[in-house]
Amino acid sequence: MSDEPNRKPEAKVAGIVDREVLERIRRQRGEEEDRDQVPLSFRLIRRLFGFTGPYRRKMIGLFITVGARAIQMPILAWATGAIINGPIARGDVDQLFWSVAGFVAFAIFTELTFRYRIKWALEIGESVIHDLRAALFRHWLGLTMGYFNRHSVGRLISRLTGDAENVRVGVQNVLFVSLVQAGQMLGCAVLMAIEDWRLFLMVLGIAPVVWGMNLYFRKRLSDAYRRQSDSFSRITATMAESVSGIRVTQSFSRERLNADHFRALVEDHAGYNFVAARTTGTFLPLLELNGQLFMALLVIIGGGHVLDPANPMPLGSMIQFFFLAGLFFSPITVLGNMFNEALTAMAGAERVFSILDTQPDWQDSEKAKVPGHLEGRVELRDVQFSYQPERPVLKGVSFTAQAGQCVAIVGATGSGKSTVAGLIAKFYLPEFGAVLIDGVDTRELSSPWLHCHLGIVPQQNHLFGGSILENIRVVKPGASREEVREALATLDCLETIDAIPNGLDAEVGERGSGLSLGQRQLVCFARALIADPRILILDEATSAIDPLTEARTQRAMRVLMEGRTSFVLAHRLSTLRHADQVIVMAHGEVIEQGTPDELLASGGAFANLWKHASAEKGPV
Repeated sequence: MSDEPNRKPEAKVAGIVDREVLERIRRQRGEEEDRDQVPLSFRLIRRLFGFTGPYRRKMIGLFITVGARAIQMPILAWATGAIINGPIARGDVDQLFWSVAGFVAFAIFTELTFRYRIKWALEIGESVIHDLRAALFRHWLGLTMGYFNRHSVGRLISRLTGDAENVRVGVQNVLFVSLVQAGQMLGCAVLMAIEDWRLFLMVLGIAPVVWGMNLYFRKRLSDAYRRQSDSFSRITATMAESVSGIRVTQSFSRERLNADHFRALVEDHAGYNFVAARTTGTFLPLLELNGQLFMALLVIIGGGHVLDPANPMPLGSMIQFFFLAGLFFSPITVLGNMFNEALTAMAGAERVFSILDTQPDWQDSEKAKVPGHLEGRVELRDVQFSYQPERPVLKGVSFTAQAGQCVAIVGATGSGKSTVAGLIAKFYLPEFGAVLIDGVDTRELSSPWLHCHLGIVPQQNHLFGGSILENIRVVKPGASREEVREALATLDCLETIDAIPNGLDAEVGERGSGLSLGQRQLVCFARALIADPRILILDEATSAIDPLTEARTQRAMRVLMEGRTSFVLAHRLSTLRHADQVIVMAHGEVIEQGTPDELLASGGAFANLWKHASAEKGPV
C-alpha cells in the first residue's frame, strides 16, 4: 500500500501543531505497526470459539438455524420456478392453490428460523463479550506493576471498550451472517447446476474475477483498518489523560496547546478513515458491478436457450435460474461488508488476546511459602533495580529493619525511596540482591499472603467510588461501622469526618474529588489502621495534611506504628524524632544510616537536611 495517503493527515496539521507533536504521533504509530498482526486469522477465530464452550447447546441450535436459513432461500427461489413450470403451465387451479399455500407456509417457517437465528446469535455474542471482558479485567488484576507503568490508562480502556466491542460485532454478525450467505451461494450453485449445467458454467466463469478482487483488496483493507484502530486507541488515551489532568491543563493555560494536539490526533485518525472509506468505496461497487454484468449475460444467453427451436428451455426454468442467480450474487456485496467487519473484529481480537497472552514480569512459584506468622524483620541485601535497561534506580542498597522498628527513609526526589518501598511490598522484584522478610527472600513468599500483612499509605492517595465508610473498610469488608468509627477516633479525626455532610455515608466522588486533600489522607490513614498490618509503609503520608491536623495525628500515628515494622518515607521532622533508624539515600544509594542522634552528631548529609528543614520549619 502506498505511503502517500498516510502523509496527507500530517500535511494538513503541519500548520497547526509543532514538529514535536507530529514526531510523537509518528513514534507511536511506528511502535504499533511493528507488531506482527494477521487481520484474518483462524487461530484467533478458534480462540474466540473457545469462549462459546459454556453455551454449547445454544450454539448447536444456532448452527442448525444457520444451516436451515442457508438452504431455505434457494428452495424458495427454486419453488417459484417449479410453480410456474407446474400448475401454472398446466393451468391446474387446484394444484396452484395448494402449491402457493405450501410456498407461503414454508416462507413463514423461513422467517421463524430467521428470528431464532438472530436471537441466538445476539445472545451468544453478548455472552462471549461478557466473558471476554471479565477475563481481560481478571488478567489485568494479576499483572505486575511494571506492566501498568509501561501502558497508559487510555489505551487499556480502549482495549476493554472499543476493541472488545469490535469483537462482539464480529461474533454476532460476521461469522453467522457469512455462513448463511455462503450456504445460500452453495445451495443456489447446486440447484443451478441441476437446472442447466451450461448456464452454471458461465456462473463459475466469473468466480475467478471475484476471487482476484478479494485477494487484491484484502491487504489494502487489512492495513487500513489496522491503522484506523491504532489511531483511535491514541485518541482514547489522549482523552483519558486530558480529563484526569484537566486541573493542570487549566492551571497552566495549556487549553490551546492540548486542543491542537488532540486536533492533530483526530485529523490523523480522519486520514485513516478516508483511506479505508476510499478502498471500501472502490471494492464494493466493483463487486456489485460484476454481479450486474453477469445478470445481463444471463438474460442474453438464457433467452437464447428459451428461443432455441431445437431444444427450447422452459420459460419457468429460465425464471427459476434467474432467481437462483440473483440469490447467488446478492451475498457477494454482503460478504464484502462482512469482510470489512471481520478485519475490524480481527484487529480488536488480536489486541485483546495480546493482553491475555501477556505474562506478568514475574509470578509466584508453585511452592511459594505461606508462613504461619510474620514478625516483621525486613532486610535488603545489595539490592539493584531499574525500571528501564541501563538506567539503574537502586545501586546496591543494603539495610536491616528489625521487627517493630520505625525506619525513616529520607533523600531528595528521585533518590529511590519509593522504589525501596515498592520492593518491600513486593510490587517489584530486585534484579540483583534480595529483599528478605523474616529471613525469607520475597521471591519465595506468597504475594497474597505478604500483602495481607502490609499496610500502605501512598503519596498519591487513591479513593474508590462510594462512601467514606466503604473506602475505609475496603481492606476489611467485614468491619462494622463501630470499628470504623473507633479507628477514626484513634486517629483523632472522627470530628473532622463527622463534620462532612452525611459523615461516613458521604460520597467521595471520582478519585475522591468530593473531599479535600487532607480529608482524603485521613481516610487513607483510617484504612491502614483498620487493616492492622505487621509492616506499615508511609510514603509522604502527611504531605497533604496541614500542620495543625498533622500535629493532631502524631499520637495516633505513633499508636499505629507501635509494635509494627514501619517505613516512613521523607516524613516530617516530628516523625523523624521517633524513628529508630534513619536511612539517607542519594542517586539510588544509601549514603548514611543510623539513629537520628548518631547521624545528627556525625554532621553529614542527614544533619544538613535536618538543619535546612529546621530553618524552614517544613518537611524533610
